[in-house]
Amino acid sequence: MFKWVDFKTDFKCWAPVWCLVFASTCAGAQAEAKKTYPGVGRPATTSEIAAWDIDVRPDFKGLPAGRGTVQKGMEIWDAQCAGCHGTFGESNEVFTPIVGGTTEKDMQTGRVASLIDQKTPQRSTLMKVATISTLWDYIYRAMPWYAPRSLSVDDTYSVLSYVLYLGEIIPEDFVLSQQTMAQVQARMPNRNGMTQQHGLGKVDGQPDVKAVPCMQACRPFVQIGSVLPEHARNAHNNLALQNRPYGPFLGIDTTIPRQK
Repeated sequence: MFKWVDFKTDFKCWAPVWCLVFASTCAGAQAEAKKTYPGVGRPATTSEIAAWDIDVRPDFKGLPAGRGTVQKGMEIWDAQCAGCHGTFGESNEVFTPIVGGTTEKDMQTGRVASLIDQKTPQRSTLMKVATISTLWDYIYRAMPWYAPRSLSVDDTYSVLSYVLYLGEIIPEDFVLSQQTMAQVQARMPNRNGMTQQHGLGKVDGQPDVKAVPCMQACRPFVQIGSVLPEHARNAHNNLALQNRPYGPFLGIDTTIPRQK
């Protein structure tokens, strides 16, 4: 079980740098490395930690200072984003649409009605995402697809501004910055759509959404698996033929009845 660690604190980890990811064991690994492997490794530098420390949280912790405008965002979008997402964020040729399916009433209630009434079978990003920080974080770390991390902080604010403008969440003259992000969050169409009424498992009959690791008297072995329901088998032809012909999992032959 991994443990979330606040990298905003004065945190140093023993190299190699991958121990930053496994932060729950980093302190112990550092001490053990010094004792078992003297002269191997070194403390991670400030720049190395900063390269990993780019997450932005729903409370906007980690959001860097910067600003962006709709006009600048449109210029970047047309040059680097429209090829995959369409001029107005409506294309589904490469990915699902980013914009569409939301209304002014959704922005007032914080729940996207068309997610329930099925009027819009195609789900757009703005219909589903609950927090604006998620959009900022993903654009900054992963876009554009062919050159991730090539956008500056101000570029990211600008691209996000344009997306929000296309979704009619902000006006054309709005300046998006770390100071105004909270204003926009208050208008996100599905901001109230994220719940904690579900989880991967249950504890005392309730959804396990706290992710508290077991430290003692834990189960020695947990079997993880999945089953394809009988009614879904072969619904879209043989799944075994729809997987890549390489890798560890090639898919099951769904033309063969499941063994009970």
